[in-house]
Amino acid sequence: MIRVLVVDDSAVVRRIITEELSKFEDIEVVGGAIDPYMAREKIAQLRPDVLTLDIEMPRMDGLSFLDKLMKHFPLPVVVVSSLAPENSANALRALSLGAVDIVSKPGSQFSAPDVQKELVRAIRTAAKARVFVRKDKIEEKTVNFKPQLETTHKIIAIGASTGGTQAVEKVLTQFPANSPGTIVVQHMPAGFTASFADRLNKICKIEVREARNGDSVAPGVALIAPGNYHLLLQRSGASYSVVLKNGPAVHFQRPSVDVMFQSVARNAGRNAVGVILTGMGADGAAGMFQMHETGAKTIAQDEDSCVVFGMPKEAIKAGGVDEIIPLQQIPQGIFQMLKQ
Repeated sequence: MIRVLVVDDSAVVRRIITEELSKFEDIEVVGGAIDPYMAREKIAQLRPDVLTLDIEMPRMDGLSFLDKLMKHFPLPVVVVSSLAPENSANALRALSLGAVDIVSKPGSQFSAPDVQKELVRAIRTAAKARVFVRKDKIEEKTVNFKPQLETTHKIIAIGASTGGTQAVEKVLTQFPANSPGTIVVQHMPAGFTASFADRLNKICKIEVREARNGDSVAPGVALIAPGNYHLLLQRSGASYSVVLKNGPAVHFQRPSVDVMFQSVARNAGRNAVGVILTGMGADGAAGMFQMHETGAKTIAQDEDSCVVFGMPKEAIKAGGVDEIIPLQQIPQGIFQMLKQ
């Protein structure tokens, strides 16, 4: 049984979340809290397995509370946030502070069943996630890559899910400005990927932006698949670009890592490096195997550095992984493979 504490200042939202979660036998809402001060008392009293957390609350905002929580009493946290631009930016900040996942808040844009489906998935994943005591960030030494390669014809493809926003950040911030064109699928609700790309663009040497249909995959640029759209690589001569498509969800995901990897296998083959990072489920395993079979080099994040060792584990089991590497060593591993 997964014990959940719902933290939100809105009585309506607390009621909706509680009613929807109570329909599942493996989930029990053990209580609710209107602000972080009450939440702190309820955590000590009820010892929940997972918290759902609002960002905008009285007396103390959710980000400040999360920062303190992950330093002193880390718990799996699912952020429940509206899609307003300022809220999506704050939700992404929450992920960088240690939250496991983001779910859209109940409201006019989403019906209760839609919220129920995503929230239940996120809570079940969070209950299995590995959370770490958060320490004040120490500035990392940037690895000075000097790749001797023709970047024009190379492609880097990265797939991630739960815990992936931090992992993708750690990888892309180590890329030099002349890195090969990069495409990224991060499982994330529609409305949050633009803020994710904008945040990365401010801290990376390369340009990072949310992908638009027909965008060129060029050196020094990373394209993030927009939420609710599959991203596929296509090739015209020596040039690459992306196509965005609706289509059915794959492994319950849109965008899907499998869809991206499979398109990379078809159109880039041995000119690509594929990377699969932390995440729940099996999305990406079949696509990475196809990349491997077409001569691409492939990397999986190792278990110890994953928040959830699901997607990398399945890719390894499928036989499509060349190297299993700790997160902090993945940028170096990518560029070593590109030199080969």
